[in-house]
Amino acid sequence: MQSFLTKMSYLYGNVKGKIAFYPTLFALTGLIFAFIMMYLESLGVSGYLVENAPLLVVNSGDTALTILSACITGLISMMVFSFSMVMVLLNQAASNYSPRLLPGLISDRRHQIILGIYISSILFCIFTLFSIQPTGDKYQIPGFSVLLGILFTVMSIYAFIYFIHNISETIQITNILKKIFTDARKTLFYLLEEEKSNSSSFPGTDDWFEYKSPQSGYFQSFTREGLLSFCKKNDTMLEVLVIKGSFVLEGEPVFRSKKKLDKEVAKDLLDKFHLSREQLVTRNFILAFKQITEVIIKAMSPGINDPGTALNAIDYLSELLRIRMLKSDREFISDDGKDYVKLRGVTFKELLYNINTSLRSYCSQDVVVVQKIAGMFISLMRQNSRDPKYHLILGMEAKGLLQESRHSIKNEVDLETLDRLYKEVEMLMDRFPK
Repeated sequence: MQSFLTKMSYLYGNVKGKIAFYPTLFALTGLIFAFIMMYLESLGVSGYLVENAPLLVVNSGDTALTILSACITGLISMMVFSFSMVMVLLNQAASNYSPRLLPGLISDRRHQIILGIYISSILFCIFTLFSIQPTGDKYQIPGFSVLLGILFTVMSIYAFIYFIHNISETIQITNILKKIFTDARKTLFYLLEEEKSNSSSFPGTDDWFEYKSPQSGYFQSFTREGLLSFCKKNDTMLEVLVIKGSFVLEGEPVFRSKKKLDKEVAKDLLDKFHLSREQLVTRNFILAFKQITEVIIKAMSPGINDPGTALNAIDYLSELLRIRMLKSDREFISDDGKDYVKLRGVTFKELLYNINTSLRSYCSQDVVVVQKIAGMFISLMRQNSRDPKYHLILGMEAKGLLQESRHSIKNEVDLETLDRLYKEVEMLMDRFPK
C-alpha cells in the first residue's frame, strides 16, 4: 500500500509540472459550474432576480446571444495569443540560454492558472449559450448566467493584462537565474538541516548484498521516509549506489543491503527507486549548477556573445558553491542519531571539475570573464567550509583555468593580470595543509 501511495505521489508531482495540468482542472471547474447554473436556472434564479434586481439580468434572448458570442470570440483570441507567447518564451529560452531551463518555465504555475481561467470562462459561456431560448419570455432566459459570463470575461481580461506583465518579466535571464538559485538554495539548506542528524559512523559495505535494476532509465528520486521505514521494518542498512539524475542500465547495481533480502522484499524496495526515460530531476541541486553553467557557456558562444549575462550567472554560481562548501560529501538518511542509508552523491571535487571543465573550454579567451571566475574561486577559498580539502580543490581548479587562459590570451597587460591572480591563488593554497 505504501509503495502504491509513493508511486501515486511521484506521478502527481510529474503531472503537476505539465503545462496542461491547471488548465485541465480549471476547464473541469468551468464545465461543472455551467451545469450547476443550468440547474439553478431551472429553479428560477433569473426569474427571482428579474423581479427584485432587474438591472443585473439580461432579459433579451438576442442580446444575450450577441453578448456571449462576442465574449467567446474574444476569449479564444486571448487564449491563442497567450499560448503563442508561451511558445515564444520557451523557444527563446532554449535558443538563447539553455534547453535545461524549459521544465522550470513550463511548470510556471501562474501561466497555467491564467490559461485555465481562459478555458473555464470559454466553456462556461459556450454551455450557457446552448441554454438560451431567443423566442422565450424573460423568465426563460438564463439572464444571471449571462451576467456571470460577462464577469468571467472581464476577469479574463485582467488575467490577460497580468499575463503580459508576468511573461515580460519571466523572459528576463535575471529572473530565470534567480528562480534557479532560489530553488537550489532551498534544497541545499534542507540537506544541511538533514545532515545535522547524521552520525557518520556507517560501516563498510564491500561484503554487502547487491541488487540490480530491472530496467534502464534516468534515476529520478526516492522517498527518504520510504527507505528509512524499510530499513527499520527489515532490520537492515542500505547503500544507494546510483546518483540522482544519472542514467541506470538494466542489470546495473542500484543498492546494497547489509541483510540478504527475499526476492519479493527486494522487488518492493526497487519499486521505491523511480526510473524514467526522461531526464526530469526533482529536488536535485546539481541540476541548478548544470543550468547556470550552461547559461554561462551559451552566453559566451559566438552566436550569442553576451558576457554581461555570463558575469551575472557567475555571481549566482559563486553563492551556490559557497553553500555547497558547508555540506559534506557524505550523505546519509538517519533517525535518532543512527545512519540507516548511505547515499551516493556528486562530491565537491566532481562538481567543481564538471563546472570548471566547461568554463575553461568556452570562457578562457575572454579575460574579463576569466578574471570574474578566478575572483569567484579566490573569494570561495576565503570562506568557511565543511572540509579543508575544499579550499585546495578550489585552488587547483583556479590554477587550471588561469593556465588554460594563458594559452589563449596574448596581450601582455592581460597576461600580467592572470599572473597576479595565479600568485594570489598560490598564496591562499599555502595556508591549507596538503
